[in-house]
Amino acid sequence: MRQLDPATLTQKENYKLLIGSVIPRPVAIVTTVSESGVLNIAPFSFFTIVSSDPAIVSIAVQRKEGAAKDTARNVLATKEAVIHILDQDNVAAANQTAAQLPAGESELTVADFTTVPSATIAVPGLKEAKVRFETKLYQHVPIEAGSQVDLLLFQVTAYQIDESIYQEGKIDPSGLQAVSRLAGNTYATIGEMFDIKRPE
Repeated sequence: MRQLDPATLTQKENYKLLIGSVIPRPVAIVTTVSESGVLNIAPFSFFTIVSSDPAIVSIAVQRKEGAAKDTARNVLATKEAVIHILDQDNVAAANQTAAQLPAGESELTVADFTTVPSATIAVPGLKEAKVRFETKLYQHVPIEAGSQVDLLLFQVTAYQIDESIYQEGKIDPSGLQAVSRLAGNTYATIGEMFDIKRPE
């Protein structure tokens, strides 16, 4: 085994080791609205479930040269976001939202998404996603060391799930066709699935 000390590596070197090892990572497409009413859409693969009671998910938003990105800035201002699951049908449009746009310009100008009203919050969702979570900010954990990160914890206020993949309280993974992030420009679909029974 090769031992590496993260304290002696650059941010980029640590990043490459982490994203190449922690795979596959689910991807969230997040919609937020700025204080001036501009819709922001951004994908995040530093995303996971935190708790089921209450229902909480997390997204880590890396700052750019110490400044909060639009998603974090919007969430801290409005306390709301819609989190969508990346799937094979929306991955191409979601990829377009990663483009660097001028401040104040919505990703709707470059991505083929359709907005739909949310039931419990003011931020709209994206019709093309089969699963979306309407959420409110539960907690903001700023990580001030190194490249700096805004860790955002969201409490789910409503699930919006396509009828075609909802089966008696469960999600059909074959119907969802979720897409995960690997490293570089590489994504992955769900391949072979297998079951292993947990020990008693």
